[in-house]
Parts: sequence; C-alpha cells; structure tokens
Amino acid sequence: MMKDIQFSYAKAVSAEAVAAYQAQVATAQEQLVNGTGLGNDFLGWMNLPADIRPQLADIQATADLLRKECEVIVCIGIGGSYLGAKAVIDALSSSFAWLEGEKPAMVYAGQNIGEDYLYELQALLKNKKFGIISISKSGTTTEPALAFRLLKTQLEEQQGKEAAKQLIVCITDAKRGALRTLATQEGYKTFVIEDNIGGRFSVLSPVGLLPIACAGLDICALIDGAERMMEVCGIHTPMEENPAAQYAAARNHLYGVQGKKIEMLVNYHPKLHNVSEWWKQLYGESEGKDGKGIFPASVDLTTDLHSMGQYIQEGERILFETVISVEESNYTVPFPHDEANLDGLNFLAGKRVDEVNKMAELGTMIAHIDGGVPNMKITLPKLNEYYIGQLLYFFERACGISGYILGVNPFNQPGVEAYKKNMFALLDKPGYEVESAAIKARL
Repeated sequence: MMKDIQFSYAKAVSAEAVAAYQAQVATAQEQLVNGTGLGNDFLGWMNLPADIRPQLADIQATADLLRKECEVIVCIGIGGSYLGAKAVIDALSSSFAWLEGEKPAMVYAGQNIGEDYLYELQALLKNKKFGIISISKSGTTTEPALAFRLLKTQLEEQQGKEAAKQLIVCITDAKRGALRTLATQEGYKTFVIEDNIGGRFSVLSPVGLLPIACAGLDICALIDGAERMMEVCGIHTPMEENPAAQYAAARNHLYGVQGKKIEMLVNYHPKLHNVSEWWKQLYGESEGKDGKGIFPASVDLTTDLHSMGQYIQEGERILFETVISVEESNYTVPFPHDEANLDGLNFLAGKRVDEVNKMAELGTMIAHIDGGVPNMKITLPKLNEYYIGQLLYFFERACGISGYILGVNPFNQPGVEAYKKNMFALLDKPGYEVESAAIKARL
C-alpha cells in the first residue's frame, strides 16, 4: 500500500492551539459537504477526483491524437486555466525537456499581454505543426482571447482551415459564451468547464488534465492520488488525522493569534516552483478579500537563501513558512572525491547530492525557527503523479476550510474585475464611453 503525504505543524503552533479550532473546522467541513456556506454554487471541485473518472478515457484519447500529430502544443489560458497544468507538467517532466528535443513540446500563451512574447511564440511556431488547447469559460477574457485569435489564424494559414480544425481543442462552457459558439460553428473538439468549478479549483478537470496528458503524464495516477486525499481529508476523518483540517487551523492561528501576515511556501526541489505559483493563486484569490487574508508568497531554496534568506532570517517577524519536502529523489548522483580539494568539499565525497540538500533543508528550518519564523512541513514520499495529485487536493480542501474559518467567501473574486474595467475604458471599448471619459479626465 502506498504511503500518503504527511503534514506537520509541531514547529509552528501547539497541538492545543490547533485543537481549539475543532468546532470551526467541523462547521467549515459541514458547509463544504452540505453546500450551506458562501459560494456554495462553486463546490464542484469537492468530488471531482471521483466525478471525472468517466471522462478520463476521452481526455487521454484526445491527448494521444495531439501528441501524435503535433510538434508543439500551445496551452492557452490564464490564472487557473493554465497554472495547475503548468505546475504538474513542470514538476514531473525533465528539467531540460526543450534541449532533449522531447516531443511534443508544451508551451503556453494567453497568460500575459506581452507583444514580444507573442511575436517570439509565433516565430517559433512558423513552419511547425502545432496544436492549440484553448481554455476559457467565456471566450472573452482579454489575454487568452487575444492569443487564440492570433494563433488560430496562424494555424489556419500554415495547415489550411480544415486541417487546423483537427488540431484545436476548446475547453469552455457547456452552452454559452464566445468560445462555445465558435467551437460549435467550426466543429472543434470540446470539453466542458462545469459551472460549479472555478478556475483556480479546476486543475483536476479537463482544464488541467488534457494538457497534463498531452505532456505524456499519467492522469489516472494523478486522479488516484487526489481521490485518496479526498478520503483522507473528508468530513468523517478526525481532526487529529486530517491534514487539511490541521493546516487550515494552524495557518488561521498563526494569522489571527500570532499576527503572521505572510505565508511563504518553501520548496527544496527546483521542479516545484510552479506548484508554488498555482498555490499562490489558489490562496490569494480565495482569501484576500474583505480587508482580510494571509499574503501568499514563495521561495525556492536553497537558491533564494542567497537573495531572500537575510530577510527571512532577520527581517520583520510577520511571516511563517510551509515547507514542501520530497522524501526520495528519483535519481542518484554521488558527490565525487577530488585530489586537490581546492573547494574544501572532500568531506562530502561519497554522499548523495540529495543528502546534502536534505541537510541544507533541515539546517535552514532550524535557523529560521530559531530566528522566530514558525515552520510547518508537508512531506511527499516521492515526486510522481500520485503524490502530486494528493498535494493538489490537500491544498484545495484546506483552502475551502481555511476561507470559511477566516469568514470570507473562498470561491469568488470580485476584486479581479477592477483592473479590467479600467483597461477597457482606456482602450475605448464600446459600451464604456462614460467610464472612458471619466478615467481619461483623471489622467
């Protein structure tokens, strides 16, 4: 039987402090399961690991077709529409996939409005057979819509309109929206983003699973891990055995009682960088509202010890760390002996590089705890699809519980619309004439 990921808060808060949240955790879990809390129309992610299974064969078959036909696959989306897929793909693929010529290459668009980025992407795709996965519930979000229009046009010019149709997959609303309308008109293959699943909770839906499968990863194992964690973190698991409940309680205690305003997600494995980026959106967008919320930040260690390490060790005591530790590396690299020993590192000869990294991890945690930075720890037995699936669902379930303890709606994002209104007004979008005049007067 496979092990589960483990969570420890012993170096951050007391067991008594966590236990004090038992009633609040129970209420939050009941709200999630029974759909009685704020944002209860966005709880489709709760049972998604089980609910998605009937679609896995279709998702895999579509991915296999794209993998067979394409040199490059472009995943178009922004926020939750691409961060989850990129997090998993980067965590489980070769660090040097590009240089190794791995096919198809996975690239991303629609996550920015960078003209140089899009020019360089189009130049890369010139004379290459590429496919497009366009992810947008509405089809009108500026960044992905702009990228899709550019790349669809290029694909049709390079392959012909009829051939291009076989290389475009749209993941969008079931019935409405610009992308759904276009996909129906053109006959594109589609998958549905269910109305009750928000973008940042969509990684275990076709939104994340299709790009992940296109990268050649095992989506069945990913879902197996997520479904196992759905059971582990469920409402009937006692709090002392429930890692999501403990994490939600501990971080709320650190924020509300100890005054820690910043949580830093820390990893000691370079492939986990984009897991942190996904996590930052999940928690920042879910909890940062109503004048409340822990600010989610991240560091890649040991790399960032040479940049952010000084602040973490001796700066203002407003932060705590949650460390993701990978117990067993996938490969073995022994450290060599050198006769000259000019670098003075012969004392490490014969040790595995991972052993050096683990001691750096342990030494840093001790130093930061001594410096007044509480540390919690999430341990993954290994970096593979099963445990990444567990990690994703663990964070999602804990986020729902934590948001309800905090007293906010974890499933809306009203603040995201402010910049869009200003941008449309400045661009003179039809229908924004009054706003355009007002904002230009301010300038």
